[in-house]
Amino acid sequence: MEEYCEECEHERRIKTALAAMPSADGIEEMCARFKALGEPSRLKILFALSAGELCVEHIVQAVEGRQSAVSHQLKILKDNKILKSRRKGQKVLYSVADDHVKVILQTAKEHLGCE
Repeated sequence: MEEYCEECEHERRIKTALAAMPSADGIEEMCARFKALGEPSRLKILFALSAGELCVEHIVQAVEGRQSAVSHQLKILKDNKILKSRRKGQKVLYSVADDHVKVILQTAKEHLGCE
């Protein structure tokens, strides 16, 4: 039977932690996206859009905001690849970029009740 080696276990844990770590560029990108998620008006926009795509006019109504402020926040979310848009006639419809974002929102909402 092999003898337990505390130093070996420590080294194994460090290697496992390093293997789980994204690249420096990946960390920077994630921080930028979390920063974009961390602003209240943008978070409200994301929750509104998690129910389905909306045009700016409907987003403004859903979040009770001003059109210029909502448009500014939409640009930030789109620049960070959190939202996507498509043109339908004269309107631009916005939606959450992918299901990963919806999972983050739902997990954060569920976490509100945790202590």
